[in-house]
Amino acid sequence: MRELFVLLKKGNKPALWASIINATISLIKGIAYFITGNVAMFAEMMHSIGDMANQFFVFIGSALSKKAPTDKFPNGFARLVNLVLLGAVIIVGILAYETIKEGIHHILHPPEAGSWLWLNLTVLGVAAILESFVLYKAMKEVVKDIGQENVKGMEVVKVSLANLGGAKPATKLVFLEDMVATAGALIAMISILIATYTPFHTAEGYASVIIGVMLFYVVGRIFLDNAAGVLGVADEEMEKKIGEFVFEHPEVRDIKKLMVMKEGEELHVELKLEFDPDMSIEMIDHVLDGIEKKILNQRGVTEVIIESDKDDDQLSWDPGKNEV
Repeated sequence: MRELFVLLKKGNKPALWASIINATISLIKGIAYFITGNVAMFAEMMHSIGDMANQFFVFIGSALSKKAPTDKFPNGFARLVNLVLLGAVIIVGILAYETIKEGIHHILHPPEAGSWLWLNLTVLGVAAILESFVLYKAMKEVVKDIGQENVKGMEVVKVSLANLGGAKPATKLVFLEDMVATAGALIAMISILIATYTPFHTAEGYASVIIGVMLFYVVGRIFLDNAAGVLGVADEEMEKKIGEFVFEHPEVRDIKKLMVMKEGEELHVELKLEFDPDMSIEMIDHVLDGIEKKILNQRGVTEVIIESDKDDDQLSWDPGKNEV
């Protein structure tokens, strides 16, 4: 139990905050839905419940993935976060289906313009503000993940949107879910105003369908990213970066093997370099030590396996094409 608490302290903090805030939002939306019966509010309630569950899974998965390797699992638990998120996809998929189904029912059987206008708008407005707060925290975490902590203010928005692909899996999920949640709250507010002040009473149903489709988009992104993570996916950008500074050492003749594998939030590097056969073992070890230290200083890298071999006079690594 003590180990569990230690691991939980290492969990993804934005995911925990997002889960707590979405639990509060889903409760408020649920009360509003049971009072008003508004279908757009139902869609938003389901959306917030899905976000809450997903982000809680992210927090737990990111924490447990930090567990040290054991005799039974010598490769560690880094990919556990990917497995947990694949399970969370099922929950969000069910909620997305229910949201779309309820929206279609509302379109086919539209009710008269409802009351409780200001209650609905107030609840959704508060939800949008809270979601945007979490979204901004997720944006700051993206900036932190890519090593640009000095970025401040509104510049955070621009940098995070441009570099989302470089964020950790947990951070990326929180970002996507809260971006969709913020947009969903605004769409629901607009649909309620349209349904109230125009003859287009099915607007809330269409809003529910749109929110459900956005949920399915999140499901697709989560599934694809984490299925690749479970299978083991290469980090080509880091491979290129390592390849470039390896050749800064004139003693290195060729890169026989270079593989950077994503293991959850960690990067594992395997490297095999070729040297002049006449070089001394002492000199080769000195070069390898310097390269290993530089690789371990790269963000996210936790393990480096590096070997040496004599030059076979055949070029295996083309720096221009970044291929082995």
